[in-house]
Amino acid sequence: QVQLVESGGGLVQPGGSLRLSCVVSGFTFSRYTMRWYRQAPGKERELVAYIINTGGATNYADSVKGRFTISRDNTANTVYLQMNSLKPEDTAVYYCNTVTYWGQGTQVTVSS
Repeated sequence: QVQLVESGGGLVQPGGSLRLSCVVSGFTFSRYTMRWYRQAPGKERELVAYIINTGGATNYADSVKGRFTISRDNTANTVYLQMNSLKPEDTAVYYCNTVTYWGQGTQVTVSS
């Protein structure tokens, strides 16, 4: 069956960096757009970034532009989210997604 497994979350100070990974199995990874979403407590889930199947185009939420970078390795069935200059408002559970499939999420907490 299809599995998406995120990792790389944790506690980081404001201004710090984290790199999230999402490994996909049971799915033809290279055919599909991959997305990262996040959900903060009491808020709706929001789209953070997406990358098309070839990696040739990406898009970002305004709140993360210039700080986050999405990338993918189709040989490793993995999508990444490099997060720099983190802010407390980036605190959320981060999920990777493709089509109707979701990972279990990884917690990112930005706090001093």
